[in-house]
Amino acid sequence: MAGDAAVGGDDELPGAADGRPSPVRPFLLTAGRVAGTAGPGAGPPIPIETQVVATSGGLAVLDSFASEHRDIIVACRRPQSLAELAAKLRLHLNVVRVLADDLRAQGRLRVYVPRANTAQDASVLRRVIDGLRTVPDSRGFLREG
Repeated sequence: MAGDAAVGGDDELPGAADGRPSPVRPFLLTAGRVAGTAGPGAGPPIPIETQVVATSGGLAVLDSFASEHRDIIVACRRPQSLAELAAKLRLHLNVVRVLADDLRAQGRLRVYVPRANTAQDASVLRRVIDGLRTVPDSRGFLREG
């Protein structure tokens, strides 16, 4: 991963600043595809907890992409999950799955799928719950627990 991922500031994303979702219908963004890969060898969708990060190659050709692809690469200057990315860009999760897999196939994104047994590990779930308890609620209060 060294040298492939760029670390930069949080750039303002087009369309995300005004808080409105894209006016383009999701099926148009994915050309009607619902899985990350097309064709006979299509695998399962990328899990939502998968971490994605832009490659140096993706950042180098940033201006050549359509808006949604460009927004994904800009947002992925720092690693984040597909779920975080979809929320940040205000796009449907399955749209982000398809577009991220397209960018991965082009070498523009690195995709790090978590190990299958990690999600079933009780200690991981306990750490997630404990971490969530340290996040203040909308009034700024910590949860007791």
